[in-house]
Amino acid sequence: MPKVTIDKQNYHYAAATPESGYKNALLFVHGSGGSQAKWTNQLAGLGQNFLTLAVDLPGHGDSEGAPSREVQEYSDFVFDFIEQALGTKVILAGHSLGGAIAIDFALRFPDKLSGLILICTGAKLRVAPSILENYKAGKLFPESVNLSYSDFANPDLKKQAILEMGNTDPNVYYNDFLACDNFNYLDRIGAITAPTLVIGAANDLLTPPKYSQYLADNIPHAQLRIIEQSGHMVMQEQPEQVNAFIKEFVMSL
Repeated sequence: MPKVTIDKQNYHYAAATPESGYKNALLFVHGSGGSQAKWTNQLAGLGQNFLTLAVDLPGHGDSEGAPSREVQEYSDFVFDFIEQALGTKVILAGHSLGGAIAIDFALRFPDKLSGLILICTGAKLRVAPSILENYKAGKLFPESVNLSYSDFANPDLKKQAILEMGNTDPNVYYNDFLACDNFNYLDRIGAITAPTLVIGAANDLLTPPKYSQYLADNIPHAQLRIIEQSGHMVMQEQPEQVNAFIKEFVMSL
């Protein structure tokens, strides 16, 4: 897996490049406790048409560094990563915490974006105190997997998610969920200028469709797509539908 070095630390990412060249570059940012592996279906599907990258945030997956408690710090990392790995404008796509990072990035670095994709996320991401306390105590919370996937999901997705959780330090989740809990841009998203696609899931228990609706209603000229029969991990549960909406959006830019 390729890597970039920033401040003497190595950060890994996955990439797919179409054989016929490309006009647009897509960068996917995962959610709390995740890694670039969550975007396998997007690299496989969209990488046939666009330069498609998915990065491991600091302290996640195979990346060095430490997880952050601040969305802005992750956003700074994404800026540095883009400068090192691409050096060009990107269409930035984020899921859940990754969506919060993408929102902050769009507000602070608008000249670096040619488009914005927000997947199962919100302008405010409060986390239940009991979940924070659990991770602070160094305990995993496997029950969250059932909240992340709908009843329509392939059971193998849940099994894999539980395995991945078991290989992740609870401190990573704790920091990520603190970053989410501190995130509140309800009164700021109206200043986003990038063309925006909002994708929500009808059966999302963590960021319900009303979160996506709020984003679409308050970000100028945003498009909204709600995917049926899917939960929070929509890019894994319904990858073909997600990819189709993203491809349509990117081709329209």
